[in-house]
Amino acid sequence: MNLIENISQAFASLWANKMRAFLTMLGIIIGIGSVIAIMTLGDSLSGSVSDSMAGLGVNNVTLSLQSKQSRGNSRIFAMMGGSGSSIDEKHLITDAMLDDLRETFSNELRAISLSYSIGSGKTTAGSRYANLSLIGSNEEYAAANNLSIMNGRFLNDRDNDGSKKVAVVSDRLASNMFGGQNPIGLQITLTVGDHTAVYTVVGVYRYEAVSMMGGQTASDTDISTSVYIPLSVAKKITGRTGYQSATLITQTGVDSSAFTENATRFFDKYYSRNPDYGVTMMSMESMMDTVTEMLGTIQLAIAAIAGIALLVGGIGVMNIMLVSITERTKEIGTRKAIGATNGEIRVQFVVEAVIICLVGGAIGIAAGVALGALGAGLLGTPASASANNILLATGFSMAIGVFFGYYPANKAAKLNPIDALRYE
Repeated sequence: MNLIENISQAFASLWANKMRAFLTMLGIIIGIGSVIAIMTLGDSLSGSVSDSMAGLGVNNVTLSLQSKQSRGNSRIFAMMGGSGSSIDEKHLITDAMLDDLRETFSNELRAISLSYSIGSGKTTAGSRYANLSLIGSNEEYAAANNLSIMNGRFLNDRDNDGSKKVAVVSDRLASNMFGGQNPIGLQITLTVGDHTAVYTVVGVYRYEAVSMMGGQTASDTDISTSVYIPLSVAKKITGRTGYQSATLITQTGVDSSAFTENATRFFDKYYSRNPDYGVTMMSMESMMDTVTEMLGTIQLAIAAIAGIALLVGGIGVMNIMLVSITERTKEIGTRKAIGATNGEIRVQFVVEAVIICLVGGAIGIAAGVALGALGAGLLGTPASASANNILLATGFSMAIGVFFGYYPANKAAKLNPIDALRYE
């Protein structure tokens, strides 16, 4: 009996026992479907996170102050953007340090983005209002954070040197407060905590919601967007002059890893005698690798747990093949009596086990891709089903069929034809 006949007979056997075949496949379907769904969802999240982080600038290097007691968690620390708590002024990074940095790395460093978060507040005008987060920044902040200016301009050196009361607002805030009117040159009253002041709008940027785990929940009216004012004005409001963090933008083509190491050594001369704090630096490329690695580890761990269902499914295939061989003992005896070899009998039942696993695997792949796409849609990320994962799942299905089908097939091949023909 050739391979085509074996495959045809395997399908005929499955069709003759449809319910039993489906129940046998169920473990394979659940196992393969779970793994594919998890891998699809994991790939979608990894792609979404990578795209979001890449959008922040592949040449960016994050510079942050960190407690020396937590140096072992530097990667996580840098990804979270600093210590998260107020640091005494004497420990902060100063303008003099940054000026020295610019001079030392003049051929590698393109810009340094600086900012102060002042707090959350709102602006009101009659019945109109808008929630906001007030941020002081320098001219280079826009390039580091890929702000897209739709109207007017971003803050410049003259605004900072003169401590001008000017502001750059989002298109959402401009729409809420000014309707269809051009906001450039108009005044807006900003209130954040005890600070209330009138600023002149000089620019409008396009607001883009950053959300990797679903869409924006706030309405267009209640959504809070950032308002940018000169860094010098922010310093006067907060009373602080140093920085906990900064974003360094390197020139195109600069090796970010080498630059990060050299710049870290540069800051060591300022903080080597500081017992409490030191500087941690991490490139955006390194952050992306770290996040991808973390997501991949979690993804594989969950997929491994889901893969236990494949083991259960394989045992189910072995069990049903043993039952099938018992039921077809006389058929096996007849085939051996008319000249079928042990090898032909063995191949027949191995092929049947492989077909069961392949059909179950195909159903599982389809279900897994659908569930993965559904999960990615609920999380607001584009679905990404990897062809490699699908091919791996298909190969794994065949391997399960061969592994768990060989023992029953070998048992069938070793049956004595006389005993098999007399079996009732």
